[in-house]
Amino acid sequence: MTELVVRTLPSPSGVQGPGPDTYKGWLFKWTNYLKGYQRRWFVLSNGLLSYYRTQAEMAHTCRGTITLATVHIEVGDTCHFVLTSGGRSYHLKAYSEGECQRWVSALQQAKANATQMMPHSDDSGDEGALAQPDRALIQGALKTLASKLEDLSTCNELIGKHGAALQRSLSELEDLRAPTDGADKLKSVNERATLLRITSNAMINACQDFVDLAEAHSRRWQRALQYEREQRHHLEETIEQLAKQHNSLERAWRESPSTHDSEGTLEGESSEENEDIEFFDAMEDSPAFITVPADDHSQHSGSLSSNWSQDDNDGSGSYLRRGRRRRIPDKPNYSLNLWSIMKNCIGKELSKIPMPVNFNEPLSMLQRLTEDLEYSELLDRAARCDSSLEQMCLVAAFSVSSYSTTVHRTGKPFNPLLGETYELDRVEEYGYRSICEQISHHPPAAAHHVISQRGWTLWQEITIDSKFRGKYISIMPLGHIHLKFHTSGNHYVWSKVTSTVHNIIVGKLWIDQSGDIIIMNHRNKDKCHLKFSPYSYFSRDVPRKVTGVVMDGEACTHYILSGTWDDKMESAKIIESSHGCGGSEGKQKTVYQTLPPKLMWKKYPLPENAENMHYFSSLALTLNEPEDGVAPTDSRFRPDQRLMEAGLWDEANAEKQRLEERQRLERRKREAQANLALEEGKETESYQPLWFEKRTDTETGESSYVYKGGYWEAKDRQDWSHCPAIF
Repeated sequence: MTELVVRTLPSPSGVQGPGPDTYKGWLFKWTNYLKGYQRRWFVLSNGLLSYYRTQAEMAHTCRGTITLATVHIEVGDTCHFVLTSGGRSYHLKAYSEGECQRWVSALQQAKANATQMMPHSDDSGDEGALAQPDRALIQGALKTLASKLEDLSTCNELIGKHGAALQRSLSELEDLRAPTDGADKLKSVNERATLLRITSNAMINACQDFVDLAEAHSRRWQRALQYEREQRHHLEETIEQLAKQHNSLERAWRESPSTHDSEGTLEGESSEENEDIEFFDAMEDSPAFITVPADDHSQHSGSLSSNWSQDDNDGSGSYLRRGRRRRIPDKPNYSLNLWSIMKNCIGKELSKIPMPVNFNEPLSMLQRLTEDLEYSELLDRAARCDSSLEQMCLVAAFSVSSYSTTVHRTGKPFNPLLGETYELDRVEEYGYRSICEQISHHPPAAAHHVISQRGWTLWQEITIDSKFRGKYISIMPLGHIHLKFHTSGNHYVWSKVTSTVHNIIVGKLWIDQSGDIIIMNHRNKDKCHLKFSPYSYFSRDVPRKVTGVVMDGEACTHYILSGTWDDKMESAKIIESSHGCGGSEGKQKTVYQTLPPKLMWKKYPLPENAENMHYFSSLALTLNEPEDGVAPTDSRFRPDQRLMEAGLWDEANAEKQRLEERQRLERRKREAQANLALEEGKETESYQPLWFEKRTDTETGESSYVYKGGYWEAKDRQDWSHCPAIF
């Protein structure tokens, strides 16, 4: 919370009496503990309280503005009053009781006038929204509720049927006299009891779905109203920042010889509004630390801004060049629970029931791996860094950015078939080419290789291990990601954290990321330790929080990283460290004094209508777009995935079952050939990927599958004769 203590002192012009529209005067504003009180010229006009360094600045540079329409005014002791607006509190102090009363009266009158000028929909948004309902939306909700009621009715009938059958079996069991008949009757009772239990669980799930849906629609307008208010607040802050930048540019144009001096003054003033102290939790195996932003005068000594300000993203996603598609068909409104699977699989053996596409999204795991490149510009900027520590910060931001697309993506990607590939050629737009191949089916494993004309190469081999733990599933990617920069030779290696999908049986699915990432530069032993904090209902931390430190080869900490894996990452350069008071368990905390944080990465906004397109990002929307010239094993040709994207889920389920059965037959053939070769005393050859081969890395000593070349040459020749027919 930013604290402003404003004090009114006598001045040549004095404080002007409250007029009909404006109220002005010299006040003292609390900036920080180093600078103390600073004199500012305050102007109350048209429902806005603005302040300036001098009266002359009113013509060109406003230092800050408070909107009074939504402000809360609280009068304290000794000429003290507090303005609270948008989550920030401004503590103001007048020189005398009389001046304090005049300011409070003027502010209250201005607030009343501003409130009357606001549209009535701000206070009665729910009623206004409900007066003109979206007929199609309401009809869809009623149709969904009717479907849920039909499920409840079906469950009720089945419970009655299975309950009666169970009662008959129990009566027959009681009438038994011959012990030989007991086993068959007991088996029959167990089967009917199992059916009753399954149907009862389905009843509970259907009831929960009905209640959740009803509650969701009843709260829809409240959420919409709250969202609009938050958006308005963010817009006000953005407009204020744009006004400051515009005024700065105007002043620089008028005072061309003193451009640098004026820029320094503006940045020094901006830092006065960002004096919060941030506390970071201690990470395991690392010292606890506290960061304290440094004084304004040291703000310009950092060098990160020069590199990191280049090629800043504009928030558009920018994956829509060359006329690439901007949308896919809307996702059908099919239920997503165990009861929907049971209804569609009555009469089938459990071992023969395929997992339907209801749980999938129309992308393969190979395409999801490629989606990690959404923020490849971070690596482009890192390749231009002269400092390996700055480069490490950007690599860390890139490793976090790969999780930003998962926050709403509860759908499971398609498991690739053995030998399936996926290419992404973005040389013209972003300078890189990517190729993935499924190299193993049991366990599922994929190899990935990316080479960029902008100075870096990335490769990885990832195996997915998952464990069902009752209410949630833990997904643990095994393997390492390698990144090498061509100019410096810096070779970074790290692994992924654990992803957890919650509410598997009952409730709304949601995803969390937790664990630690250690990024190591094997050339000079620089290291970054990132901690993904797991979600906790009782924690006061920001959800999806990520913190980290960047250290050199001698374990000296140089940067503090902070942010969230679904929004942004910032870095603060350490300029001084000291030992503070004792922390928990007797550990001594290290206090780091840092420069103001620099924004390294910010998530792109989702495309319009993303909630109906599986929450795909701009890049994800283009991943399954048909392209000419790709290999016949490419994921774009997978028929069940293509049918699901088109909304034909029943056809997709049938095609998925056909492909899985074909893959099982191919595996049996390979096993039979291997057994025959063993009987004949011949050597057996295991499956070998087409574009990757196993090698040992000379720097890390790790053995993994790496790209052996040939794919892009085969594409240039359009020679795919050696590719298997897997679809």
